[in-house]
Amino acid sequence: MSALRSTISSGIIRSTSPTHSLLPAASSFKPIKNPCLPQTHKLFTSNSNTFSPPKRGFTCKSQAIPSDNSAPEKVQELHVYELNERDRGSPAYLRLSQKSVNSLGDLVPFSNKIYRGDLEKRIGIISGICILIEHKPEMKGDRYEAIFSFYFGDYGHIAVQGPYLTYQDTYLAITGGSGIFEGVSGQVKLHQIVFPFKIFYTFYLKGIGELPEELLCKPVDPHPAVEAVPAAKACEPHATIANFTN
Repeated sequence: MSALRSTISSGIIRSTSPTHSLLPAASSFKPIKNPCLPQTHKLFTSNSNTFSPPKRGFTCKSQAIPSDNSAPEKVQELHVYELNERDRGSPAYLRLSQKSVNSLGDLVPFSNKIYRGDLEKRIGIISGICILIEHKPEMKGDRYEAIFSFYFGDYGHIAVQGPYLTYQDTYLAITGGSGIFEGVSGQVKLHQIVFPFKIFYTFYLKGIGELPEELLCKPVDPHPAVEAVPAAKACEPHATIANFTN
């Protein structure tokens, strides 16, 4: 019995002895230094065991595509007749190819009068140059690259460029303008009536303000016999626009 008491007493003494922790004391912790982080970012401090992760901001960029609710751009029509009245020495044919038939590289500068689509008002001139690209004997005509402008007196001018075929209608690009036509874009339809004397143009204009009433009209249908009215041909004041280009 005395041996049993001794054993129990010994066990109690051992169980009440100071506990040895597996973790070191808080005072023994030291800052962890990472060469990749600034010294102000510490995982542990000597005063506390709190975790301090680095603070990083981020932004979220929207991937949404903005919708375009803009209304379709307004298109305005303008009708113009080009009439070669054989009084300006136009066109001039420069046969640079030095061949007996129309050939690549031949140049055709020209300048003719233009009238409003109803043929009742002289509105200016057209001038430019055509570069022959291909002779088309099977079509009895030629293909040109054309660069020319329409001059409307004080209103300004419209510049165009594109294909000019002597045997069928074509569309040319409107490349710019001045005056009320500044910033213009769109295209113009070239309708050949009698080559090279009578051509009818229909402009489809975008990017400019309202056209003046003086330039607008109900056009005369194109046909080989079209002529400007005598007053417009004579450039009488009521049958011309102000300071029309001559």
